Amino acid sequence: MKIFATIRFYWGAFVISFNTAVFMIPALMLFGKYKSTIVHHINRMTLFMMGGKLAQEGIMDTNVDMYLMNHQGIVDIIGLEALQNNHLRWVAKKELFEAPWFGNLLRHGEMISLDRQNKAGLIKLIKDVKASKEVYHRPVAIFPEGTRTDKQPLLPFKKGSKIIAEKLELRVQPIVITGSKWVLNEHIKTGHSGTVKYTFLPSFSVKGDDESWFETLRNDMQKVIDDEFNNNHCSR
Repeated sequence: MKIFATIRFYWGAFVISFNTAVFMIPALMLFGKYKSTIVHHINRMTLFMMGGKLAQEGIMDTNVDMYLMNHQGIVDIIGLEALQNNHLRWVAKKELFEAPWFGNLLRHGEMISLDRQNKAGLIKLIKDVKASKEVYHRPVAIFPEGTRTDKQPLLPFKKGSKIIAEKLELRVQPIVITGSKWVLNEHIKTGHSGTVKYTFLPSFSVKGDDESWFETLRNDMQKVIDDEFNNNHCSR
């Protein structure tokens, strides 16, 4: 029933906010040396409390410079952090860094701020990604759609991640996320117990002379989403 799904949504939102404010931010401030482990374990606890489970297909390449993934909602991040412990640097819009609780989380986690309204934002992002590779030695995680989608088709990919990958000649890996919108849907405010699946497609090194790689990547990701949808629909 819709009422139970709505209750689960607000329970999930409470769990995320509470665990972030009470456990994760203080732990990051006090035990900064163990940031990756803290984020990993608290997100595992958060997903469990929400009734979420994890599934994985393919292998995560821990040697890449950038992960490119589709975006359904905040559970995308929670689930991936719960699945692995590779100390990612997430790219998030500047406004989130100014938000209560989550802004502190992003700042203490040394995540990357993106100012979409500033023309110099892309230049800063290139510098930040370069520093992630050469100084922090941490892979960058980015949503090329730029925002969450509540539909099955992927939104058009922003060109920023393509420009960065080509300019810095990065090694990238596409990740397709399915099921997170079922666990917590921020568009229609519903929640359910369910499985968030992460499909790791083959990684590759970006070469400037291959202008079709970005569109090919998007098409490959869309195919996985369509196949998952069809398989789940047929099994019901």
